[in-house]
Amino acid sequence: SCDDTQLCNCSSMGLDFIPQGLTGKITVLNLSHNRIEHIRSQDLQHAVNLRALLLQSNKISSIDEDSFHSLGKLELLDLSNNSLAHLSSVWFEPLFSLQHLHLQGNSYRDLGESSPFSSLRNLSSLHLGNPWFSTIRRGNFEGIEVLDKLWIDGGNLSQYEPGSLKSVKKINYMIINIRSINVFSAVVSDLLHSVEWLEVTKISFSVPADMHLLRVMSSSFAKKISFKETFLTDATVSEIVSILEDMPKLEEVEMIDCNLRGTGHWGIEIQANQSKTLRILTIRKLIIQEFYLFEDLHAVKNLVSILTKVTVENTKVFLVPCSLSQNLLSLLYLDLSANLLGDQSLEHSACKGAWPSLQTLNLSQNSLIDLGKTGKSLSHLRNLLLLDISQNNFGDIPDVCEWPQTLKFLNLSSTQIPKLTTCIPTTLEILDVSANSLREFGLQLPLLKELYLAKNQLKTLPGAVSIPNLVAMSVRRNKLNSFSREEFESFKDMELLDASDNNFICSCEFLAFIHQEARIAQVLVGWPDRYICDSPLAVRGAQVGAVHLSLMECHRSLMVSLICVLVFLVILVLVGLSHKYHTVWYLRMTWAWLQAKRKPKRAPAKDICYDAFVSYSENDSDWVENIMVRELEQACPPFRLCLHKRDFVPGKWIVDNIIDSIEKSHKTLFVLSEHFVQSEWCKYELDFSHFRLFDENNDAAILVLLEPIQSKAIPKRFCKLRKIMNTKTYLEWPLEEEKREMFWFNLKVALKS
Repeated sequence: SCDDTQLCNCSSMGLDFIPQGLTGKITVLNLSHNRIEHIRSQDLQHAVNLRALLLQSNKISSIDEDSFHSLGKLELLDLSNNSLAHLSSVWFEPLFSLQHLHLQGNSYRDLGESSPFSSLRNLSSLHLGNPWFSTIRRGNFEGIEVLDKLWIDGGNLSQYEPGSLKSVKKINYMIINIRSINVFSAVVSDLLHSVEWLEVTKISFSVPADMHLLRVMSSSFAKKISFKETFLTDATVSEIVSILEDMPKLEEVEMIDCNLRGTGHWGIEIQANQSKTLRILTIRKLIIQEFYLFEDLHAVKNLVSILTKVTVENTKVFLVPCSLSQNLLSLLYLDLSANLLGDQSLEHSACKGAWPSLQTLNLSQNSLIDLGKTGKSLSHLRNLLLLDISQNNFGDIPDVCEWPQTLKFLNLSSTQIPKLTTCIPTTLEILDVSANSLREFGLQLPLLKELYLAKNQLKTLPGAVSIPNLVAMSVRRNKLNSFSREEFESFKDMELLDASDNNFICSCEFLAFIHQEARIAQVLVGWPDRYICDSPLAVRGAQVGAVHLSLMECHRSLMVSLICVLVFLVILVLVGLSHKYHTVWYLRMTWAWLQAKRKPKRAPAKDICYDAFVSYSENDSDWVENIMVRELEQACPPFRLCLHKRDFVPGKWIVDNIIDSIEKSHKTLFVLSEHFVQSEWCKYELDFSHFRLFDENNDAAILVLLEPIQSKAIPKRFCKLRKIMNTKTYLEWPLEEEKREMFWFNLKVALKS
C-alpha cells in the first residue's frame, strides 16, 4: 500500500489492528476508516521516521501508554472520530515535534485534571470536543502558548473554569461551538487579547435578556469575527451590532448560513458608535423567512460609511435602499451575486450618488433581463473598473448602451446572448462572453487585451484587425475546424491562444504550418495530445512524437454518426425483443404486483360492497347484462354484482378501478370465452387476480365457461390459471334449456360459499 514517497494508504481496508511490518522508511501512514480498537506498544515502534499518522474514523477506545514512544518526528496525529473515553498526557510526551493534533469526535467528557498537552511545545493546531464534552478546567491548556488554530466543539459544554484559556497567549484562528451563552461569555473573557480571528458556530442569540453577557466581546482585540449557522432575531441584532461596533480592532465581520427571524424592525436607529476599523462585511446564505417584508435598513445606514468591501451573496436581496447606497461612501468592492435584483430594483439601488467610490461590482446570478437598462443604471459610477453580470438572462441586446467611462472588465458569460452588438463598451481591456450562443465576433475593441469566447458556436477566429492589442484569447469548446494562414498570421505574436476542445482536422501539413509560422514558445494551441506525424511542436508542455491518432480524433463527425446509427439499431432490436417476449406485460405485472403487496391480503368485512366482481369481454356483454345479471340480481335474496360499465368510478384510472373493485368484492366471477382471452382489459383483471387471488390458495375466483375453450388458448404466461382449469371444477353454460336451472343453482351456491 506504499508509494515511492513512502506514503502508505491503508484506509478503508477493514483492518482490526495496525498491520505488522512497519519500517523506518514510512513517512505517512493512513489507517483511517477501519475497525481498529486498540493501539499496542509494539505496533509503531519501528516507524521512527513517521511524519503523519492518520487514525480517524476507527473504533479506538484504548491506547497503551508507550504506543507513541518512537514517534519523535511525528508532525500530524489524527485520532478524531474514535471512542476514546479519556485523554492521557503520557501518550503525547514523546511527540515533541507534533504540530497538528486532532481529537474531536471521541467520547471523553473532559480533558482530565491537568493539561494533556503540556509537552507539545511545537503544537500549531488543536481540535477538541464532541457531543459529550462538558467540562474545561483551569490548567487544561498549560504548556501551550501559541496556536495557529484552536477548534473546540463544545455544543454541550456546561462547565468552564474562568482562566482556563488565559495561558494561551496567541491564537490566530479559533472556532468555538458553544450553545450556552454563559459559557460562551466566560470563554470570550479569557480570549480578549489573544485571538485574531474568532469563529462562532451553532449558537442562538435569541433572548434579549442574555445579550448583556456578550458585552465582554466589545473589549476583544479580535480583527475578524465569523458567525456560522447562528440564529438571530430582530430583538438581538441591534445589541450585537452595537457590540461589534465597539470592538477596538475589528476589521471584518462574516455571517455564513445564519438564520434571522424578523423583518429588520430594529428601531429608528441602532444606538452604536461607528467603528473606526471595520472595513469588510460578508454575508452568505442568510436565511430570512419573510424577506419580502424586510425593512429598508435605515437603522444601520449611518454605520456603513467606512466599509470598503461588502458581500451579500445568496440572501434573496431584491433591493438596496437608495439612502443606504448613498451612505456607502468608501465602498470599493460590492458583491450582490445570487440574489433577486431586477432591472427596476437595480435602478433604485444604484441611484444618483450611490456607491461613489465603487471599483468592482458583482451582479451575477440575479434577475436582470435588459442589458441597456443595466448599463444606464450604472453609468454614473465614475470609478467602476470591473463589472460581473454573468448568469443573467439578457438575450438580445440593443445596439447602443450607456456605460461608466472607466469600465475595463466586463463579464457577460452565460447570459443567453445570441449576437454581440456595439452595445459593448469600447473602453474594455478584458471581455468574457463565454457560454453564450455566439456564431461570430466582429466588434471593434482597440484597447482589448484579453478575450474569452469559450463554449460558443464559432467556426472562425475573430478578426485581429479589430482587436489589435489582444495578448490572450480563449476559444475553447467551439466549432473551429482549422486556421487559415491569414488568421494565424494575425495572431502569431499573441502570448496565449487556447483553442482546445474544438473540431480541428488532424493534418501533418497543418501542424507543420503552425510550427513554422508561430512563435511556439509563446502560443499555446490546445490540440489533441497525439498525432500521426513527427513534429517538434510543443503541445501542452509535451513533445509531439510519432504516435498514432485515434479514429475519433481524426473522423469525429463520422464516428458520431456511426455511434448514433448503432444506438438506433440497438434500440430497434430491444423494442423487437420486448414485443416478442412480452417485456411490457411483465413490467405492468410487476407494478400491479408491487401495488398488491402493499395492501392487506383480505379487505376488512366492512369494506366488502359486492358479492362478486364480474370480469367479462365486451363481446359477451349481452349474455352477462341481459341474462346473468337479471337472474342473480333478481334472485331472493338478490346478489350485488359489480360491473365495470355501471359501477366503476368515473375519472378514476381504469387499473385502479379494477383493483379496487376486486378488493371490495367477496368473489371474482370470470366469464371465460374466446373473446375474453383476446381482451386487453380482461388480461389486466386476470393479471391482478393471478397475483392477488390464486396466490392465496382460496376459492375467491369463480370460472364460468360461456363457450367451450381449451386451456391452451389461454396465454402461456398465465401458468397458474392454466393449471387451475386443468385441476379444478368450473361452471359451463349449457346449451340445453333444461340444464340451465341446475347451472344457476350451482352458481348461486358458489357465490354464497
